[in-house]
Amino acid sequence: MGKISIGLRGWRFDEEEVFTEEGELRPLEELSEDTRKRLVRLQDIADSICDGCWLIHGDENPGECNPAEAVYGEPVSEVILCAEHEQDLIYWFREEGGDRYIGDEEFRDAFHEWFLDGGRAPEDYEGIEHVETDPDDLPEPPEIDDEARKERWETTDRKEMRDEELDLSQEYPGGDD
Repeated sequence: MGKISIGLRGWRFDEEEVFTEEGELRPLEELSEDTRKRLVRLQDIADSICDGCWLIHGDENPGECNPAEAVYGEPVSEVILCAEHEQDLIYWFREEGGDRYIGDEEFRDAFHEWFLDGGRAPEDYEGIEHVETDPDDLPEPPEIDDEARKERWETTDRKEMRDEELDLSQEYPGGDD
C-alpha cells in the first residue's frame, strides 16, 4: 500500500492508515490528528467550486465556476482548484516561490494575490501528471454527527469564509501597472 488521494487530488494519505485490509474506512478515532483533520475537512470542501474560477467570476457568475478537483495547503487555509487552475498553483508553487508558504496559514492568501495579479502558468507548462485508479470505487465514509463534528473540528462555510476573509477591494502590488 502507498500514498493515495481521497475525493480530491493533492492531499495524500497513507493508505494503510485510512483503510483496513478489507478496504473499509477506519473509524476516525484510529487515525492520526492530521489525517482526521484533512478527512473531516474534505467533507466540507469536496463539493466546492474552484478558487481560481471564483476569483475570475465571483459571486456574480457562480455557474461559470468549475467544480473542485484538487486541494493544496493546510486545512482551513487550503486552495481548492479545478484541473485548469491546478496547473497555475503548481507553477506558482514550483516556479514563483510559492513553496515558501508550505505549512503557512498565508498559503491561500499568497496564491490568491498572485492569481489576482495576473499570475498564471504558461500554456505549455506541464505541471504534474496524476494517476487515477478506480476513483469511483471508494467505500462509504462512516456516519458523522454534523453537530459533533462542528464542535470538535474547525469547519467553515467556504462561501462565507471568502466573503469575510478575502478583501477583493484592496490594492495589490502591480495592480495599477
